[in-house]
Amino acid sequence: MAIRIKRVYEPAHDSDGKRVLVDRLWPRGLSKADARIDQWLKEVAPSTTLRQWFGHDPDKWPEFRQRYRAELRGNPAFDELQALARKGDLTLVYGARDAVRNQAAVLLELLLHDGP
Repeated sequence: MAIRIKRVYEPAHDSDGKRVLVDRLWPRGLSKADARIDQWLKEVAPSTTLRQWFGHDPDKWPEFRQRYRAELRGNPAFDELQALARKGDLTLVYGARDAVRNQAAVLLELLLHDGP
């Protein structure tokens, strides 16, 4: 089974497996049909406070990663995401422009290394 991340604005493919949106907010300008999301797991996304503090500032990335990992400890939504990953191919879908520094990248790292 494979776990990958993909920007929600990229075309969906059958090879994506189960597509899970990991943003707290629905992506702008995109219909639910066009997004082809199987599940929206907004509870696994960073808190509004953390998201607003980070503001996708690359200088804040290391601190964001630490704070986000702390938020995920004991989060039942992360446990649910781990269970989904064990069932088959999984694509974590996100809306951020930065393909490297976003919550899906942190989640991918944690899923591949057994959690926060």
